[in-house]
Amino acid sequence: MTQAPRGRSRRVRPVLRTYSRLLAAGFRRGSRYRLAAFGGLVANATFGLLKVAVLFAVVDAAGGEVAGYDVGAMSAYIWISQGLLGSVNLMGRTDIAERIRTGDVTTDFLRPLDVQAAAVVEDVGKSLFALIPRGVPTVTIGLLLVGMDGPDGPLGLLLGALSLLLGITVSCATVYLVAVAGFWMVDNRGLQILYMVLSGFLAGLFVPIALFPGWLHATALATPFPSMLQFPVDVLSGRADHATAALLVVVQVGWLVAVAALGQALTRAGRRRLEVQGG
Repeated sequence: MTQAPRGRSRRVRPVLRTYSRLLAAGFRRGSRYRLAAFGGLVANATFGLLKVAVLFAVVDAAGGEVAGYDVGAMSAYIWISQGLLGSVNLMGRTDIAERIRTGDVTTDFLRPLDVQAAAVVEDVGKSLFALIPRGVPTVTIGLLLVGMDGPDGPLGLLLGALSLLLGITVSCATVYLVAVAGFWMVDNRGLQILYMVLSGFLAGLFVPIALFPGWLHATALATPFPSMLQFPVDVLSGRADHATAALLVVVQVGWLVAVAALGQALTRAGRRRLEVQGG
């Protein structure tokens, strides 16, 4: 009775070990570009201060609160969202896109790994490294210069960390969909640009989506983009209470499952197309 579970455990362990190594490899790759990370930190801090000037004026003009944001909550939104820019992929670029364009992905299909999972896990590792030179310092700058709200106790911090990890993973999994479109397109750079424009706006990068008109707010919530940035910011800032934060995390998990399933379907279809074309 116990042999079957033990057998499955022996098969699962090597797979988990492999993906953990891919995660570590992505983390190491991110650490190679330290000067670029420093430049990103300077840009984050600069635009953070500009957003402080504009959005604090909006809060002040609204009488001290707008759409549930007071100065402390708005400051948290600004600095946490700026800090996540290096980790949440809103640019639409990923290494697997180039491998699909050149046909090198045929080698990936020959390996005993899921192409989608390997690409997403490695991107997540690279994104996690960006929290060190860009994410944490950006939030620290905001905390020291302006001040901000924070998570409500240890449970709020735990939910915030989980929401952050899910936000990064959802963004990497969604960008994979942009990359896999390369099986049907000669050049998907136009799609990448469209993704960059839509994701930044609907994820709440420029202003909180709570400030959107009703129809646009509903449109944003019907996409995975708020799960990448707005939801982690709301949970980490303490704007969402524990019950709401848990609900947001559940929504993020739902989007991750949906995006991953679509990615699997597109990968299988793309592989069949590649084989028919003689790849």
